[in-house]
Amino acid sequence: MHDNSSLVEARIRRFVRERLEPALYAHSHELTLEAWQVPGEPVPFAEAVGQTYAPFAVGSPWGRAWSTMWLRVTGTIPTTDAGQRAELVFDLGFHGAQPGFQAEGTVYRPDGSIVKAVEPRNAYVPLDGDPGDAIELYLEAAANPDVGDGFRTFGPTPLGEWDSAGDEPLYELRRADVAVLDLTVWELLQDIAVLDGLRAELPESSSRRAEILRALEHAVDATDPDDVAGTVADARAALSEVLGRPASASAHSAHAVGHAHIDSAWLWPVRETQRKVARTFSNVLSLIGEDSEFSFAASSAQQYDWMKRFQPELFERLRTAVAAGRFHPAGGMWVESDTNMPGGEALARQFVRGKRFFLEEFGVEPLDVWLPDSFGYSAALPQIARAAGSRWMLTQKMSWNETNTMPHHTFTWEGLDGTRIFTHFPPVDTYNSQLSGADLARAERQFAEKGAATASLVPFGYGDGGGGPTREMLAAAARLRSLEGSPTVTLSDPRRFFETAEAEYSNPPVWSGEMYLEFHRGTYTSQARTKRGNRRSEHALREAELWATSAALAGAEYPYDALGEAWETVLLQQFHDILPGSSIGWVHREAERRYAEVLETLDGIVDTALDVVAGRGEAELVANASPYPSGGVPGLAIGVAESANAAAHAGRHGEEIVLENEHLRVVVDADGLISSLSVRATGRETIPTGERGNLLTLHRDTPTAWDAWDIDEHYRRHAVELRDAVAIEVVAHPTAAVVRIDREFGASRITQVLTLAAGSPSLDIETIVDWHERQKLLKLGFPLDVHSDRAASEIQFGHVHRPTHTNTSWDVARFETVAHRWVHVGEPGFGVAIANDSTYGHDITRSSRDGGGTASTVRLSLLRAPLFPDPEADQGRHAFRVGIRPDAGIADAVREGYRLNLPARAVRGSGPVAPLFAVSSDAIVIEAVKLAEDRSGDVIVRLYEAHGGRAVGEVTPSFDFGSVVETDLLERETPRAAVTGVATGVELSLRPFQLVTLRFAR
Repeated sequence: MHDNSSLVEARIRRFVRERLEPALYAHSHELTLEAWQVPGEPVPFAEAVGQTYAPFAVGSPWGRAWSTMWLRVTGTIPTTDAGQRAELVFDLGFHGAQPGFQAEGTVYRPDGSIVKAVEPRNAYVPLDGDPGDAIELYLEAAANPDVGDGFRTFGPTPLGEWDSAGDEPLYELRRADVAVLDLTVWELLQDIAVLDGLRAELPESSSRRAEILRALEHAVDATDPDDVAGTVADARAALSEVLGRPASASAHSAHAVGHAHIDSAWLWPVRETQRKVARTFSNVLSLIGEDSEFSFAASSAQQYDWMKRFQPELFERLRTAVAAGRFHPAGGMWVESDTNMPGGEALARQFVRGKRFFLEEFGVEPLDVWLPDSFGYSAALPQIARAAGSRWMLTQKMSWNETNTMPHHTFTWEGLDGTRIFTHFPPVDTYNSQLSGADLARAERQFAEKGAATASLVPFGYGDGGGGPTREMLAAAARLRSLEGSPTVTLSDPRRFFETAEAEYSNPPVWSGEMYLEFHRGTYTSQARTKRGNRRSEHALREAELWATSAALAGAEYPYDALGEAWETVLLQQFHDILPGSSIGWVHREAERRYAEVLETLDGIVDTALDVVAGRGEAELVANASPYPSGGVPGLAIGVAESANAAAHAGRHGEEIVLENEHLRVVVDADGLISSLSVRATGRETIPTGERGNLLTLHRDTPTAWDAWDIDEHYRRHAVELRDAVAIEVVAHPTAAVVRIDREFGASRITQVLTLAAGSPSLDIETIVDWHERQKLLKLGFPLDVHSDRAASEIQFGHVHRPTHTNTSWDVARFETVAHRWVHVGEPGFGVAIANDSTYGHDITRSSRDGGGTASTVRLSLLRAPLFPDPEADQGRHAFRVGIRPDAGIADAVREGYRLNLPARAVRGSGPVAPLFAVSSDAIVIEAVKLAEDRSGDVIVRLYEAHGGRAVGEVTPSFDFGSVVETDLLERETPRAAVTGVATGVELSLRPFQLVTLRFAR
């Protein structure tokens, strides 16, 4: 080889670009086109096919953002020779952005069945029939805009809403041909792509690298530029020897799993996801028909359910492919949800609803948890997943960590209660692999378990409407099955991989506790209305199921369907780009509307049920759905609220206002800040000397990238304390001490109402914000005179302790954390609980004090104002409630969380109703009461140990039951693990944070 390597490489690239690619299609002819522009939202095929179509030509502009154009495509199947195939080829105006973030199309037959989709790197459509046969097809072209502009910038865009996106066409139809594919040219292109990709990853001094380059040069030499089609077979022969060299016995083993990560909403609305799923699934079914070894894995029962509802013919083909073992439902969840913010019962229902769908529709139960893209993973997830019958867990997102690298790729993950699940973290570092040389070399290079294990999983396929795996990827897999210098590639599926990985690695290392993503910390706060809707809906579902169960026990009909639909809405909106607040404005406006509908439905269910349970009468009662007593009414009961026999008062003392009741004394200074919060019984002060609580701080919030997703650590260096008050006044109230404070800043206004109710050990603060800032972060802070090196934060079915110090790089990176209803900071003998009704983002730190020791500070992140992807994010009115309880332990914190989130409901009835279930231990908390999913009438109770210790107690129902068993989350009987005896009630012995489901047969 006389040329140097760089010149040979350049020659090969030019040969591919100028000779091979133009020869891919032997000849092509334009199709006849007619078009109908849909005037608004997409319509189904049956409606579109009956419209009036007008002539349309290649070169014509089309598609204002989010619009749809239907093309009627006609022509004739051309004659083909040996080694050729006729197919349609479309270019809707595709550009350089990645597939899934621009125009897409779906091709239908005249009978309404889908052939396949058309995307930027998957633009062909196979033809059925013989030469001379007529072609008649319909193409539904979606003008989806590139909202992210290729993720080059993160500036405001009008493209995230239909009304603001403009009317100018975004695309130009560039190609609509019937073409004859030269299969030998296509195969040579695949040979070159695989070999050149492998060559680029080999060491420059490698003889194998030189051998491949020499062979590629010989292939170029063997091709006559004046007769490419006639000589490409010789070019392929020149590569046969290097393609035939097998991989070494020690080569890494890549299990290539066909996949297409489709975000259930993100930079497109939910309605577009429904079409993206149809496009991708039809592509996959087409490939399954072409390649007998290929199979595909897809998660999210919601996406399958959309196909059942909107594409029934496609769904039946899908059912056949699942039965044949070619299409694998994965994950077992309703959607690939966020795992940080959904409540415990909601995260459980992701599995209940998802697995039941897969079992009922396909007779298949996924045993893996498939969450490649969620923004960190709750320490509660291992127990929830195992309780749902799952055995394995897959994630990839942890490779996005900004600071620290996860030490393992295959490991055992231990949750907060000690439950463990076998977990894999693909070292390929992508869930959209193309099976390129670079991807496979990265997987082998980074695999942390070298020497102990050999296998990793590689999810391959274009996601988000990019169409999934392509025929080019399958060609690469075939060539890489065993090729010297490369990992081996086996077309696989999740179960096959995990069984292989478990078998070869019987004692993997253990990762204990949450997997905190050192990135996307802003998702705990962005889009506050979406988060409030989620929190309110979760608790409303608890109430509705509880009272509907009580009513059913009294003979009423249980509203299975209405509750199921409400759950499906809430579960969908817990998807990892909806609940985290990282979608376009369209998605969040729709989410807010659907939460309102859910709450209206659930209020109706509760009212109907309480009419039955409370009985006819005019007695003024309260229904307490909380697990704890409230106002003298037991948990899970209806009773008469006790009259307040305590007092609270507020008065001015110079420039200060003092609020007092039997438990607390609160001093509010002239700025409306809390200078003292003391426990009257002991005199213990909560606020450090010289510091102020209830301090609102405004920070500059300009992340380096990913605006709605990220809070960068440098926000702390840019802070303005909102100390100036416009007005501070004592508000008259018959049973509470109340102070109102008004503040103004920028274009925004804040009103805070501090309430110390008679008999309450907590100070409640309602913060109402009329928010009109941009790229700002609003926090509410409380310095606490507590010395502690850790803080407790509620998560699903328990709580986690996180360091408040910064000893390690892992501690430093954890500067914004998630909590559900409460956080707690304590030292021996004294602690403080801070509860909230809709906030998730927190930072909890400690600082030195004059004279020695440290103090802790808890700050809640209330609002952000990112400009991308929704430039109107969080603008407008918001309300937040916070309760601060001094002299509190963990048990008090748990109670506070329920108090703020499940207030008693006023009802009229005939008289008190005993608790549906009585629990003898405060540590045993009933989280859900419902009727069984199988509609048998059995009563299901889900409970957990909430304090983090051993708990023994009895759960006693107020109704007669025949038997009681422990079950998994899917309500299938399991061996006893918590039940120690059954008499009038159920005797339980629980380990810390243990989750238990009981089934009472009536």
